[in-house]
Amino acid sequence: MLKNLIKFLDKNILLILSCILLIFIPLYPKLPLFDIIPGYIVRVRIEDFIILFSILVLFIQALRKKVTLKTPLTKIILAYSIVGLLSVLSGIFITKTIPMTSVHLLKSFLHYLRYLEYFSLFFVFNAAVKSRKDLKVLIYTAVSSFLMVGIYGLGQKYLYWPVYSTMNREFSKGIRLYLTDHARVQSTFGGHYDMAAYLVILLPIVLMIALSLKNKLTKIFLWFTFTLGLWLMVTGAARTSFAAGIVGIFITILIRSLKEKSTAEKIKFFISKSLITGSLVLIIFSSFGDDIKERLLQSLNSYPLFAQNYAALTDKIVSSKNFVAMKFDGSNFSNIKIEKPENGLSVEEAAILVASDTRPTPLKPSDVFVDVPDKIRIATMSATGEMTTIIIEAPRTYSDNALKYGLSLAIRLDTLWPQAINAFYKNPVLGTGYATLTKSVVDEFTEADSTDNNFLRTLGEIGLLGFITFYGAIVLAIIEAYRIAFKKSLDIYSKNLNLKTLLAIAFIGSSIGLLINATFIDVFAASKVAQTFWSITGILFALENIKDIKKKPVVIKKIRTKSKQGKFKNTAR
Repeated sequence: MLKNLIKFLDKNILLILSCILLIFIPLYPKLPLFDIIPGYIVRVRIEDFIILFSILVLFIQALRKKVTLKTPLTKIILAYSIVGLLSVLSGIFITKTIPMTSVHLLKSFLHYLRYLEYFSLFFVFNAAVKSRKDLKVLIYTAVSSFLMVGIYGLGQKYLYWPVYSTMNREFSKGIRLYLTDHARVQSTFGGHYDMAAYLVILLPIVLMIALSLKNKLTKIFLWFTFTLGLWLMVTGAARTSFAAGIVGIFITILIRSLKEKSTAEKIKFFISKSLITGSLVLIIFSSFGDDIKERLLQSLNSYPLFAQNYAALTDKIVSSKNFVAMKFDGSNFSNIKIEKPENGLSVEEAAILVASDTRPTPLKPSDVFVDVPDKIRIATMSATGEMTTIIIEAPRTYSDNALKYGLSLAIRLDTLWPQAINAFYKNPVLGTGYATLTKSVVDEFTEADSTDNNFLRTLGEIGLLGFITFYGAIVLAIIEAYRIAFKKSLDIYSKNLNLKTLLAIAFIGSSIGLLINATFIDVFAASKVAQTFWSITGILFALENIKDIKKKPVVIKKIRTKSKQGKFKNTAR
């Protein structure tokens, strides 16, 4: 029995670890174990040790020639790792944007190692899939985890389940919070942006399987999971992610429709499935989307014509007597009282910016609801001649971009994006190094690093070479997915596509959606999002190791038989 157990583990250890990671990464909150850099927002968590153990197992199995690290992406990932290291060295010795102090060196190397950690999951998951059964295990594990993320989001919204945020340094210590009425759901993630980006990856996969399976119970389960995911997307109220997710979903439906045989069938499939999915999105949006509708209107306020048309369209849809909106009304459950946790802190009390019923004044950006004054440090001299500093509060002033587009976009336009562009100009080939873009001076220590545009962040930190190698890997993955989806096989025009084809189709939609999301959020630098994406990419490239089950050809034989009348005739069998 022990020998059999060891043999089983030796054969399936990477598959088991992959399942654990697919469950643990999205479901376990961002609770820190310890600091690497004092005062920095990035901390070591349990999943880092699970990933490290998985990497060690992978290398041991590779040395034993049980698995291989050779994939179509191996060379470009290796190239990225070399470029990233050269960028750090360039930042230290050439551009001198990384000071020769332990805290700055650690920050840059920490971010470099984080990207290598994300890429390592590609190889772990690629090696884990050896058969069609392995593929099914991993996909349904991912879908089940996705469902649990949705259920936890429901608990946060209506039952005061804990919220563990990493939106700032203090909250990232693992402080327990709970949601207020208008706060955005973030489920098991450190912020609603990360959760929304995760949904952009998984929603097309769940939808693609739901549209293709014939088993009714499984189909109901998948549609319920997909609907719950849409609810999370709407209540998370991340505008860019919502738009990216919708685009990714409909691109997935479009690509799937191309698998139909005739042009008429292609059009019929796309229109029918788009109407079903679009109606579901519209119902969820109109029923639970008050916050995201308001945020979308804030974005459109800078363009009066679009804002007027949007408002008119919304009124027609929501107010129409013919439209049935499944509106959730808390009064229906007036007899049920959920007590707020005594040992928890609300997101409002924790000073997280949430929407309220108080409308902003004309002098404030449309997305600012709490007027927090600026704290200004002033040096003064006492009567005895001693220099002292005092802090005074002054009314906060906002830029023209903030008043026109809102504070969220203005921060990007006024500060984050120009800093990344300037870093790229400073060294177009290798950038200025990891974690160097948010500093106003070279020696400044910032507790967090974000550009809110993954493309500009990559260009600024690791230059054109880093940009080509990083996004080149993603482009190659999309090309591989397209090749698998339209590979000449028995199911090229089939209504019963196999799981390989479905995953490849969904991956294209997910990747395009995530690339759209990357224009406003650093999604490929967010741990839970990046880990999920490269894990799914590893599974995609393992599909070539799975052999398609081909139907045996029917052999027709002609046999001479004798009829009752005594005549001979040929019959086919």
